Amino acid sequence: MEPDLFTAAAEDRQEKDPAGSPLAVRMRPRTLDEVVGQQHLLKPGSPLRRLVGEGDGGPAGPSSVFLWGPPGIGKTTLAYVVSQATNKRFVELSAITAGVKEVRAVIDGARRASGGFGKETVLFLDEIHRFSKAQQDSLLPAVENRWVTLIAATTENPYFSLISPLLSRSLLLTLEPLTDDDLRGLMRRALTDARGLAGAVTLPEDTEGHLLRIAGGDARRALTALEAGAGSALAKGEKEITLRTLEESVDRAAVKYDRAGDQHYDVASALIKSIRGSDVDAALHYLARMIEAGEDPRFIARRLMISASEDIGLADPTALQTAVAAAQAVAMIGFPEARITLSQATIALALAPKSNAAYTAIDAALADVRAGKAGPVPPHLRDSHYKGAQKLGHGQGYQYPHDLPGGIAAQQYAPDEVHGARYYEPTRHGAEARYADVAERVRARLRGATGEGTAE
Repeated sequence: MEPDLFTAAAEDRQEKDPAGSPLAVRMRPRTLDEVVGQQHLLKPGSPLRRLVGEGDGGPAGPSSVFLWGPPGIGKTTLAYVVSQATNKRFVELSAITAGVKEVRAVIDGARRASGGFGKETVLFLDEIHRFSKAQQDSLLPAVENRWVTLIAATTENPYFSLISPLLSRSLLLTLEPLTDDDLRGLMRRALTDARGLAGAVTLPEDTEGHLLRIAGGDARRALTALEAGAGSALAKGEKEITLRTLEESVDRAAVKYDRAGDQHYDVASALIKSIRGSDVDAALHYLARMIEAGEDPRFIARRLMISASEDIGLADPTALQTAVAAAQAVAMIGFPEARITLSQATIALALAPKSNAAYTAIDAALADVRAGKAGPVPPHLRDSHYKGAQKLGHGQGYQYPHDLPGGIAAQQYAPDEVHGARYYEPTRHGAEARYADVAERVRARLRGATGEGTAE
């Protein structure tokens, strides 16, 4: 018997006892119009609509497609909808268990069905990135000659995990992460739909918010947690899934944290102040609260980059490099793995020597500029490259530092209004002690010929 996406036995069981199937299975969309999210892939004439027969026909048949996206956002759901809606022969394989032998058997069956009955075959291949190059090669003739229409799902970047010839013969469809609004609509439908909970329980706003945080953009996880909460509530004779009941049923405490409210800024502020205070354990506590509450990892990474310059600066010049690298890594990998990268950066910043000298230096310079202390640039520093500049005296008397011993020219650089002002006041913490020594030596050399003038 050929493998099928949903076997006849499972379908019979679901028809006879719908409640025996998981809520996530019962709530699978039956048509593309019921699909949550991914509206950019479901417009009229799109490859997916053509696969289910909408607008099909003519010389241009539906293309094979790759569905790329993280778990729980609808790849298998879309394949299920196609299997339900299409009048084509539908076969499912998983790259975890199938090999070249199984692929060739499907292709041979597809050619027989096409030649003998005029029946086209759609092959759904899940986890295709697990196929080796040789296994992927076995699909090429079938896709190229359209013996099968391939729907392949992957959570890995296809440009790294799939062979180019296979990609060039197919369309790559990128699925977008589900938003909170997408999941909210899905859960509310599950609460009232006859296939779901059929109005047996209600979901208060605070419980719904906790469910969204638990889900983390994963529709299956949202419906699984909702079903667990509903089961616990009904077992206790309650008609409402309270926050306490949900916490007990999914073993996840609700974090008091509103991503759009005061807690968002209070906890973020506490994270940065704990790093500034070198309390690594407190910093990790607040980081954990932000992660558990579903905070955008990019927001956390941005705060760490600011802290690296504002609170550490040149006391540890590598701190900013660490924070920037963490931000780049977080943007590439996302949660849950990003928690490790954020933890590493937080620990490094909390334990680094501290200096706010870079922060106070630029603010002091800005204060003078805003106070009107921004006189003309000294003539010897002005641009002398254009015609007529020499007649104006621009560049005359300028000393080129690279031609001098030590690379320092004892000449005035700042305008008269701020000549002698000291904006950068380095600490003696960590690596900044070296910068403090260098700054003093250089300032002494500069004063050697320009005097001891000090801005008022």
